[in-house]
Amino acid sequence: MGWFKTTIYPEYWKQYVNSFNKGYSLEHTRFVVFDTETTGLNPKQDRLLSIGTVTIINFKIDVADQLECYIKQEHFNAKTVEIHGILKEGPLDKIEEEAAIKQFLKHIEGAILVAHHVHFDVTMINEALKRLGLPKLKNKTVDTGTLYRKTKYIKTDKHYSLDDLCNKFNITMHDRHTASGDAYLTAILFLKLCALLKEKNKGLTLKEILRRY
Repeated sequence: MGWFKTTIYPEYWKQYVNSFNKGYSLEHTRFVVFDTETTGLNPKQDRLLSIGTVTIINFKIDVADQLECYIKQEHFNAKTVEIHGILKEGPLDKIEEEAAIKQFLKHIEGAILVAHHVHFDVTMINEALKRLGLPKLKNKTVDTGTLYRKTKYIKTDKHYSLDDLCNKFNITMHDRHTASGDAYLTAILFLKLCALLKEKNKGLTLKEILRRY
């Protein structure tokens, strides 16, 4: 007779998992727009450098509800420093990866995650969770690139960068290539796209925002 091993997860993970409910309403949904800066683009080999978030409730940015953390580096890639400017040793206060993940999980409890090219950022977080012996993120996600394609004003097979869409919507790009800066730009973009879809469809539902095509 085989024995099944029961995995005991830490309390912060249990609290995160128990934060979700099925009763989402658009007006009360908490959208957490987030971005990660990393040592590179390979989720299996590269590591998180920083996580930044901006919160939106009822289509308004809550400036008091944000998260920014910098993570101590085990890996170093001099080439990516030219983009994000985060040095292995520098003036920024850095915390261990587990501490950053705990803060992030607490911050996104019950929320829908929004990012530009969200699959990459979620995958990087999931790899960090895996290193901690934890399952993958449970949040529903929205990709602003996919949301833009839903407007039907563009060819659906083309991928647009955050820079492309910020330029198209006249969003001034401050703090580009910082996690918090990119999260804020993505939040502004998300609000503009939702307004476009609401006008186009004569209304907007959470189901429409979450639809992946």
